[in-house]
Amino acid sequence: MPIEPLSSSRLEAFSDGVIAVIITIMVLELRVPAREVGNLAGLHDVLPLVLVYLLSFIVVGIYWVNHHYLIDGLKQVTHGILWSNLAVLFCLSLVPVGTNWLGVRGISSFSVALYSAVCALPSIPWITLSSLICNHTGKAPVGGLLKQVISTLLYVGAIPLAYVSPYISLGMIGLVAIVWLLPPREIVELTRKSTPPNPHDLHSR
Repeated sequence: MPIEPLSSSRLEAFSDGVIAVIITIMVLELRVPAREVGNLAGLHDVLPLVLVYLLSFIVVGIYWVNHHYLIDGLKQVTHGILWSNLAVLFCLSLVPVGTNWLGVRGISSFSVALYSAVCALPSIPWITLSSLICNHTGKAPVGGLLKQVISTLLYVGAIPLAYVSPYISLGMIGLVAIVWLLPPREIVELTRKSTPPNPHDLHSR
């Protein structure tokens, strides 16, 4: 019996499920302060973890969005694509650990360096996954390979910089998040082409 080509549908469903669990684990770490702590004091205690959770949510969300862009049009997968995808998901699953560590231990050189390392880890197998899929589909990665490499360098550079200034290190991670939050030019152009014309505009002509 001939072996059928491996469909990408299971890869997409499994990846969505794992990323959803990662985000769920992070939000479960947000604890309501004990009754003995005043409301304002409790909010003050929880706020650092909430802010770190927000940044981590955006970091994970960026991978989910770009994963959607990346596998769009992928009809079948290879052995290398499957394992590269698992490597990305494994690295992403460590984000809740770095998030909780930074939120509980507070901003320190080691905490921020650890968090930066956790943010940097997924970017390395991501470049491999992106290259494999783009070679398979013949399409260039959304946002370009240069953008991926620069983001990885910022993440990696934030690790030693945390021992100089933890806040600048966190700012570098935030900068990467802002850059990737902006929609890629290819997606903007595709959205414009697929948007149906406004009937009001047609009648006004």
